[in-house]
Amino acid sequence: MTPSNRSQSSLDSVPSHISVLCVPLDLREIVFVVQSQRNSFHVRQAEERRADLLKQVHGLTEKPPAVLLLHTLSDNEGDWSILPLLPYLSRSFGKNSSWIVFLEEETNVKIITLLQVLAKFPKNKEWFLGKPLHDEESTIIHHYAFAENPSIFKYPDFAAAWALSMPLVVRLANKVRDEPLKSDFTIDLKHEIALYIWDGGNGPHLTAVPELCTDPEGSLNAQYCATTLRKDPPLCEEPVKKEDIFVAVKTCRKFHSERVPVIKKTWEKDALFLEYYSDHAEPSIPTINLGVPNTERGHCGKTFAILQRFLSSAVPDTKWLVIVDDDTLISLPRLRILLSCYDPSAPVCLGERYGYGLSQGGYSYITGGGGMVFSREAVVRLLNSGCKCYSNDAPDDMVLGMCLNALGLPITHSPLFHQARPEDYSKDLLAHQVPISFHKHWNIDPVAVFNKWLRDDWRTNTSDEHNEKSKTEL
Repeated sequence: MTPSNRSQSSLDSVPSHISVLCVPLDLREIVFVVQSQRNSFHVRQAEERRADLLKQVHGLTEKPPAVLLLHTLSDNEGDWSILPLLPYLSRSFGKNSSWIVFLEEETNVKIITLLQVLAKFPKNKEWFLGKPLHDEESTIIHHYAFAENPSIFKYPDFAAAWALSMPLVVRLANKVRDEPLKSDFTIDLKHEIALYIWDGGNGPHLTAVPELCTDPEGSLNAQYCATTLRKDPPLCEEPVKKEDIFVAVKTCRKFHSERVPVIKKTWEKDALFLEYYSDHAEPSIPTINLGVPNTERGHCGKTFAILQRFLSSAVPDTKWLVIVDDDTLISLPRLRILLSCYDPSAPVCLGERYGYGLSQGGYSYITGGGGMVFSREAVVRLLNSGCKCYSNDAPDDMVLGMCLNALGLPITHSPLFHQARPEDYSKDLLAHQVPISFHKHWNIDPVAVFNKWLRDDWRTNTSDEHNEKSKTEL
């Protein structure tokens, strides 16, 4: 969209009964909620976002708006799912506030522009505002919802920020209190929240707000945006060294000739330390038989055997363990850059976060297909706790989630890990991501997918020497 088109679209998107000549909002009528996480890196990111917001309003008002960090609002690990917190937000801010604005840690906000945008919408009505995403085809991550016409349903891109008017917050809070949340699994939160708000047609649809953007800050279009994204993901320190990562691939005999060759053609060369674990030792690959029978599902026994082997003298002593399936496609160079932001001496458990029974005291877990990343300290604590599989075919990722929840260790979410194929995600979402992984070979050419989405280095490195080295590795 060109700048002139975006400006015109901003006016066109406002419902016809709303005047664009509105009385500006008072800053105190907005409550900002940063969707923060408990890991120390993410706490720093969230605190920087809050400081930036408060710096912008300094001198504009005697009393600044409330800026809340999600991870501080509750000790319940499951409250990242937002809906259980609505009663608190309604109770605490329902009388004096007009809007709850949710934003991610990396979302830049221009508060004056945002105020102008929100002032277009009558605050006594129910509004659900955001940058809309939609599915091109029905997808497993959305339980094949709207299978006949998937693109008809819109849900918000969290990276652009999203907002709820207080009348909607109050009604939803009462609903949460009166009717227990029903969903067992939390898979794609933004889609599930939109479904809950829409309520089968009884609630509001998402209203598109063109000023809520995912354009890079400083770009031409960004001048018309209330929200933008930073140009590059953070490089906290130098990328983690190859020798600090051990990669474990779960496979089985029937996939030795089908899936393992894909790994060898794509990303195996980017790993210094990698082992394939199977139910059959095949020297030509080679694979290692851990003595755990293959199971058609779950693989918990195999995963716990990998954890134990990681701490043994049988493999190199590394800071990080990455466990993937044999149909996982992953960019290890990008992962090494991401891991530069995390402290390997802390118990870090990183990947794409799902939830089970979150509204009933359940737990979060890293979904296994996109890759599970553990610091050595996390593995030590897991195994020292005595946690183990209740059967070899138990779901390994969920059992690990239960164990981590019992230990009080947080799951750290990164949207750059993907449990499904690129086709299963909105094109507009992937357009502003630099993905680290995808999963499944179903109905795709996995080598072509890797080459398109994961092969090329995405960052100008800090030195020409390192840049050339990265190009060689890729």
